[in-house]
Amino acid sequence: MGLNQGYEYREQIDARGAGLTVREYLAAAYRHSSEAEWTARLENGEVCLDGRRVQGSVVLKPGQWLVWRRPPWEEPDVPLAYAVLYSDEDLLAVAKPRGLPTVPAGGFLDNTLLALVRRICPEATPVHRLGRGTSGIVLLARTARARSVLAAALRRSEVTRTYRALAGGLPGRDAFTVGSPIGPVPHPLLGSVHAANPAGRPALSLVEVLERRTGCSLVGVRIKTGRPHQIRIHLACAGHPLLGDPLYAPGGVIVEGGCALPGDPGYLLHAESLRLLHPATGEPFELWCRPPPELRLRSE
Repeated sequence: MGLNQGYEYREQIDARGAGLTVREYLAAAYRHSSEAEWTARLENGEVCLDGRRVQGSVVLKPGQWLVWRRPPWEEPDVPLAYAVLYSDEDLLAVAKPRGLPTVPAGGFLDNTLLALVRRICPEATPVHRLGRGTSGIVLLARTARARSVLAAALRRSEVTRTYRALAGGLPGRDAFTVGSPIGPVPHPLLGSVHAANPAGRPALSLVEVLERRTGCSLVGVRIKTGRPHQIRIHLACAGHPLLGDPLYAPGGVIVEGGCALPGDPGYLLHAESLRLLHPATGEPFELWCRPPPELRLRSE
């Protein structure tokens, strides 16, 4: 894989950034890079303020536009094959492989599902996301109307999504509900990530044990709310984090002393089905994507 085309990260300074120098702001807001790395980027002319190259010592004011023009870079290798599950004038549904990011983030730009899909369907826009380590159904809207209708349905919890996962341990119940709120908590590299947080937003997951195995369990999880990393967090809240999850520990908290990122691999989670009303016809509509071998029942 060669270099991508580079990318322009643009943001408007608000009251939180006012009074900081450009260097201080960038180092505090983007902890994936050190202050020395930002200094080098500033000296290379990669950072502009209100359209002009800026020095790191300049003090920021509210309303200014700060831009980092990141030069082309070589992205990490990821699986690039995906399958089209369904397509019509309003919708496109695809099966995302485990390891492929849904949208640009964290060093990925061209090696993303969105970039790949837009090569054949430039108007497609994801109406939800799957984590990089999660496989399965991603639904995209092909029209502005479909995008608006689906976004409203998601806000009203009218879209039901069912997942399969491999959870650590053996739950004592065959079915249980997890309703822990989810919100941002501190993270040493990113500033914050989503985890169990009493002050967070409401979330609900319905868990069914499908098969108990040696030291782990195959579970089905049905969600109507779609908080970031909801299933990973809720299974950890229940004392059964996804097997191999490097980020979430029992209780739905961040692994103590760890620096894992949300996109780091290791766990098995698959978006198996999605039920909703079709945005154009209003008729019930369901999609299904076969789980990978590790997440199938012995009888399947």
